[in-house]
Amino acid sequence: MKRILTTTVVGSHPRSPKVVEAEKRLKEGKIGEEEYDRVVKEATKICIDDQIRAGIDIIADGEQRREDMEVFFAQRLGGFKEGDWVRIWGNNYYRKPIVTGRVEFRGPMTLDDWRFASEYAGNRAEVKQMFTGPYTMADWAFYEAHEDRWDLTLDLAEALAKEAKALDKAGCPYIQIDEPALCTHPQKEEMELQAKALEIITKGLKAKTAMHVCYGDFSLLFPDALDFKIDLIDLEFANSDFRTLDILREYDFTKELGFGVVDVHKREVESVEEIKKNIRRALEFLSPEQVYPKPDCGLKLLPSEELAYRKLKAIGDAVKELREELS
Repeated sequence: MKRILTTTVVGSHPRSPKVVEAEKRLKEGKIGEEEYDRVVKEATKICIDDQIRAGIDIIADGEQRREDMEVFFAQRLGGFKEGDWVRIWGNNYYRKPIVTGRVEFRGPMTLDDWRFASEYAGNRAEVKQMFTGPYTMADWAFYEAHEDRWDLTLDLAEALAKEAKALDKAGCPYIQIDEPALCTHPQKEEMELQAKALEIITKGLKAKTAMHVCYGDFSLLFPDALDFKIDLIDLEFANSDFRTLDILREYDFTKELGFGVVDVHKREVESVEEIKKNIRRALEFLSPEQVYPKPDCGLKLLPSEELAYRKLKAIGDAVKELREELS
């Protein structure tokens, strides 16, 4: 019997203060890579245990090693150099990478972390892996060697396809491509570009594939996204008061839906009844097999691991009750 209302996460967890401190000491030359790796793995174990205790079916490693979702990959792909500090929003900054040559895949970037998480989780939960997609990598970088952003995006897609294939070959059951920049450009050709990039990455994979998009005008995605070569579309809903559901109702939504039911920008923990009510909104026109309840986005910006756990536990408890009601 197929599982219904499969719970999952988007990927990131609040970074452990121990990891942040260890990363600082690593950059200062006060500790080596081996000690830093040990601290990351201990923090990853806590992320995994918390997700499983909360009742999450498909978990992630918590992205403890990733200081930034763009820079992490730019530092590991050939063709990039470090840029100057750029303000994202509020008081958050990052060193915007500069692409100086054709993109080169130098070796798997997330495979070791997935292997560690999968081995530690054992048969307690399935573990997915995520990486930042080519559209967002291109949009969030300066470039000097490519003809245009289209050229850069497809060059990145060819490199990231090798990352996906390495994960797939190792047995990773779920591969997620994160594209938060996708809904920031209203032109029709942006969806055509994303479709080509996804087809390059997902071609021939055995793993279930997903694309995560958050905080944008989701009307730009549809109906084009329904033809993307992926199995699941993961969207934010709670933060926008579920207005996007009205868009989805207009189409024959045949894919699976990563359904954001808690707002990761709120410190208040949603009640079980509130989350059940949120999930029922999707069940008005989607089957329970299609709906994957999860947080709106990554949990990284929440102020504590304890708060992240409580939000996940509320999702797990709500889904447990709904499954009983639907059985």
